[in-house]
Amino acid sequence: MNSEQKIHVLTYNIHKGYCSGNRRFMLDSMRERIAETGADIVFLQEIHGIAIKSQAKRRRFSYPDQPHFEYLANEAWPHFAYGRNAIYRKGDHGNAILSMYPFASWENIDISIFPRSSRSILHGVIELPHKSTRLHTLCVHLGLLEQERKEQLQVLTDRINNHVPKDEPMIIAGDFNDWRRRAEQHLHADLGLRELFVQLRGRHALSYPVWRPLLPVDRIYYRGLEPAACQRLNTGPWRELSDHAALFGIFRV
Repeated sequence: MNSEQKIHVLTYNIHKGYCSGNRRFMLDSMRERIAETGADIVFLQEIHGIAIKSQAKRRRFSYPDQPHFEYLANEAWPHFAYGRNAIYRKGDHGNAILSMYPFASWENIDISIFPRSSRSILHGVIELPHKSTRLHTLCVHLGLLEQERKEQLQVLTDRINNHVPKDEPMIIAGDFNDWRRRAEQHLHADLGLRELFVQLRGRHALSYPVWRPLLPVDRIYYRGLEPAACQRLNTGPWRELSDHAALFGIFRV
């Protein structure tokens, strides 16, 4: 591992494996496209842990028998963490982090404000094979209401202040639902975080809806790393998958 190790990351709200409009189940294609990016660390939102389906639906949609985060990890990412944030009669879904490198620890933090709007932050500490570097990775999916997000961002801020040493690098990625761009005052001013696309391209990536991105809801924030490249993935085969665009980034450690 050289002195300029690069970390490739991807964040993607996979819409529970369905295409926009829920007409087709696209988990197979999602797995192929995600693997093609060569990401070392993948942040996933709206991914199933348990999904109980009838045999007819399993045959029709080719549902995997294993948890969907394990299915996506396959052999490409030997390490993964999953945090449920919505539990219902026929299963659950939440956030997941897939990693090429082992987790030293991980924890799922419930940030739900309303009973029918379950949300969480998945915080994993990954051991990079680079001078024994510990990388903090936080996968988030915030609520739809502004007051809800405000309270959740405060929980996120407290989590970082209390559990992430300032000399250890960190990446926070996911679906912030922050189309009004209010998260900056918490993450930038309070925590010294930078957003990858803002730093390299001068503005947040428009990521929703995938066929005509208008809203900058998906983000990649970082601290203690050097940004190297970024790309929004919403054309070609990506256009036929989730209703969100995926965001890809490269950092130097």
